[in-house]
Amino acid sequence: MKKIILFLFVLCSVNLGAQTLRGPNGLSIGSIESNGTVRGSNGLSVGKIESNGTVRGSNGLSIGKINSDGTVRGSNGLSIGKVEKDGTVRGSNGLSIGKIENDGTVRGSNGLSIGSAKGVPKTWAAAAFFFFEFE
Repeated sequence: MKKIILFLFVLCSVNLGAQTLRGPNGLSIGSIESNGTVRGSNGLSVGKIESNGTVRGSNGLSIGKINSDGTVRGSNGLSIGKVEKDGTVRGSNGLSIGKIENDGTVRGSNGLSIGSAKGVPKTWAAAAFFFFEFE
């Protein structure tokens, strides 16, 4: 079973085809479909990013939402962080927990690559890498 880990970032209105998510070794770890469905490498859904900003887990229950100002809220309504326009992902304490580079490289707080999401909007990439755990 996929586990929800830390962070959620969603772009509310994006039209893209299925995009592959890759781990640091370059191998596919999953994908994001144009309808917002996030799938693991086994093809099973691990969640969905809805057009209104709501993110749902594989069970269909809401696990968070992003507001138009980039603030991310958990299902309880409390702020859990924010995505900056430059791709920096910040926790509720304001500290950086990662960044999505313009080329799609996803970096952890230590600056090391944890994967890539080429062609995926920064906020969707952040949602996939910092909110869903791929097995």
